[in-house]
Amino acid sequence: MPRVILTLCLTLFAFVVGARADGDGTEAEKADVAAATTAWVEAFNARDPERIAALYAPDAVFWGTISKTIRTTPAAVLEYFRDSTTLRPRLRMTLVDQHTRVFGDIGINTGAYTSRDIRDGQEIVNPSRFTFVYRRIEGRWMIIEHHSSRVPQ
Repeated sequence: MPRVILTLCLTLFAFVVGARADGDGTEAEKADVAAATTAWVEAFNARDPERIAALYAPDAVFWGTISKTIRTTPAAVLEYFRDSTTLRPRLRMTLVDQHTRVFGDIGINTGAYTSRDIRDGQEIVNPSRFTFVYRRIEGRWMIIEHHSSRVPQ
């Protein structure tokens, strides 16, 4: 019996030590997570609230850049993007930097994007930062956590 316990402990130790701190995902998985973020930017820039909201899992949590309210339901996420589209129809995002990691069925993409808007004939540029957490659901990377905020001055 002690040998079985020792073998189990060594196996567990090898598994833990073998897991890399930067994520154990393959380059293809990391590329898929980055592509999911690019799909979000494309949907956002198309100003299509339904298309954007469809990228979020039903249990997603979203803290938007211009929101005082955390969004925890599909209806609330959709409402945020409907309001944003109506209030700022010319707002567009550009990805600047991404750091993608994958841990099994969880993918994390942290980075920066720049928003550009036209108000009163003037271009408004705001650098922002983001963290998207994805879960692979039936082969598709869905957003389960999203936080975005402006970079402090």
